[in-house]
Amino acid sequence: MVLDTISVGELRTNCYILTLNNDVLVIDPGDEYQKIKPYIQGKNVSGVLITHNHSDHIGAIDNFNQDCIYGFKNLKVGMHQIGPFKFEVIYTPGHAEDCLTYYFADKGMMFTGDFLFRGTIGRTDFEGGNPSAMKRSIEKIKKYPDALVYPGHGMSTSLQAEKENNIYFLKG
Repeated sequence: MVLDTISVGELRTNCYILTLNNDVLVIDPGDEYQKIKPYIQGKNVSGVLITHNHSDHIGAIDNFNQDCIYGFKNLKVGMHQIGPFKFEVIYTPGHAEDCLTYYFADKGMMFTGDFLFRGTIGRTDFEGGNPSAMKRSIEKIKKYPDALVYPGHGMSTSLQAEKENNIYFLKG
């Protein structure tokens, strides 16, 4: 599987494109569809995963077939397969009520949206944010094995690095 990261929109949201053979899975098409299009052109878009519905994560969503968009409203917690892509949906509220993390165990990859960043966590002072829910989400994610963490903004990290260095994980 190939992973491409495209920084899109004013807030430099990370849009991720997973490619396996001729199938692609798009995670958080934040904006600037013209930047995303070359990565998916001529390929089968198996699905579009949304980590949460803040505008900087869904700005280009209208450019995709609405039947292949998945998020809080139509994905249950647990294991899923969309096309050839197998992943676990983890409910991780705190930054927003509808935050989902996508964990690809077989690839050691986790897409956290604005729940978890390198060295910090997402803000909880926006509408729908909840510090108590964030603490519960952190405790939940701590139980997972090490994986590469791909956040909604900024650089990637690893779950192990966050467990060892992120003050919000250490407060526990």
